[in-house]
Parts: sequence; structure tokens; C-alpha cells
Amino acid sequence: MVLELLTGTGLAASAGLNAYIPLLVTGLLARYTSVIDLPGGWQWLGNEWVLGILAVLLAVEVVADKVPVVDHVNDVVQTVVRPTAGGLAFGAGSAADTVTVSDPDSFFASTGQWLPVLVGVLIALGVHLLKSAARPVINATTAGFGAPVASTAEDATSVLMSLVAIILPVLVLAFLVGFVLFLPWFLRRRADRRRERRAAREAGFRV
Repeated sequence: MVLELLTGTGLAASAGLNAYIPLLVTGLLARYTSVIDLPGGWQWLGNEWVLGILAVLLAVEVVADKVPVVDHVNDVVQTVVRPTAGGLAFGAGSAADTVTVSDPDSFFASTGQWLPVLVGVLIALGVHLLKSAARPVINATTAGFGAPVASTAEDATSVLMSLVAIILPVLVLAFLVGFVLFLPWFLRRRADRRRERRAAREAGFRV
């Protein structure tokens, strides 16, 4: 059960950064390799039409997320899309045979598809909210020049996380540890930023 949970968690977290990458990676690997074998209810992810649509949506997302202001609008729209994708990714990944999981635990199978999907939604939503909160800070402190850099790093992380979740899910633990360490630092940085802006306003500066 642990490896299935890590696989699903890694894919859902990846969806929190980019909704389409984990679904596309899962679908491509399922269709063209033996790395992952999706169960009957999830084999539609390997359909060529689904893969084509995901590729187009990914292209739009990659461009939109790298433009200041547009990236904020995109994040608002993705508040629904990324958690949904995370639920699908967790559901498919946790129920699939992979190179490290030859017989998915019956726990997820016995609960039906909705529980793993719900878990994936919550994981992806958490990552998405952190990403959405961090982007305005990055844009403000870099005059917008940090948006494409941050977005590219997020996309690369999403690809890497998707592959790791399927091929070597134990490494997902490293991401979870990093997330736990990063969150307090980010919250402190955000609080400091607010205090600086408040102090600047009180001093008569326009911010």
C-alpha cells in the first residue's frame, strides 16, 4: 500500500504544479511502454485522442504560466483544473501496475475510485495554493522577470516528479520532506513582505 500511496501522491503533487504533465506522462508511458499498466477504468488515459488534447492544453498552459499577470489569471482558472487532474492522476497511479508495484494493494480497490480521487484532489489543491501564493511574491520581487524562470522550474519539477512517482516512488518522500521544510520558510517570507509593504505605506511610500 505504501508504494501505491507514494505513486499517487507524487502524481497528484505534480498536478498541483501543472495539471496536464502527470496525466500526459502517465498516458504516454502506458501507451508506449511497459513501465505502467493502467487498470480497465483508467486505460482511457492512453487513448491517442486524450493524449492529443492533453498535449494541446499543456502547450497553452506552458505559455500562459510564463507571462506576468496572465499567470495570475491562469492560476485562478487552474484552481479547479489542477485539483481535478490531481484526483485523476492519484486514482490512476495508485491502481496501476508499475515497475515497482506488481500487485496494487486491495485497499484502494475496495474503496472504489472516489476515495483515491478525493485524496488526489486535496494533495493537488494544497500544492496549487502554495504555487499560486508564491507567484505574486516572485513577480513583485523580480519585476515580473522571475515568472518564466519559476514556471520553467515548476514544469521541470512536475515532469521529474511524475516520472519518479511511477518508476521509483520511494523518492517522492524527498519531495514531501522538501515541501515540509519549504512551507514554513515561505510563510515567514510572505509575512515579512506584508510587514515591509505596510511599513512603506505608513512612511508615505506608494507600494
